[in-house]
Amino acid sequence: MTINVEELKDHIRDIPDFPKKGILFRDITTLLANADAFKSAIDQLKHRYLAKGIQKIVGVESRGFILSAPLAYLLGAGLVPVRKKGKLPYRTSSVTYALEYGQDTLQMHVDAIQPGEKVLVVDDLLATGGTAKATCELIEELKGRVVGLAFLIELTDLKGRLTLPKYDVFSLIPL
Repeated sequence: MTINVEELKDHIRDIPDFPKKGILFRDITTLLANADAFKSAIDQLKHRYLAKGIQKIVGVESRGFILSAPLAYLLGAGLVPVRKKGKLPYRTSSVTYALEYGQDTLQMHVDAIQPGEKVLVVDDLLATGGTAKATCELIEELKGRVVGLAFLIELTDLKGRLTLPKYDVFSLIPL
């Protein structure tokens, strides 16, 4: 059963002033808890990328892991986690990027992507694009080919896709 985008939107809960005042948090746990909605979202992503020859899916910490694992399984691709600094046990490649207030560092194992591999980046939300751009930099540092970025939700008012002009960016649910 395929659930259309408008119906999927109904499964996203808005939580005002979380994690701090003035932020409208988009809670995907309500979509994840509904088996039909979750399956439909993953199936729609699968159909978009089925013929792309994806070899690795990079899931971005932490909600990106929830979406990337079933998608990697369905596409027959390997799964690579991108994590915050200090969370991976082996040697890592790192990239530090600017946040609204301060900076953050993402890491990936140095042997996670082989040169020339076709890689899809998966995360739950595209906001300003900083995390996605940093993730692409990690992949390209390891000589992987970013063939797309897939998001469950895109906050279109924040124009995050403008920070990713050289990539094929797809969001299932634009808000």
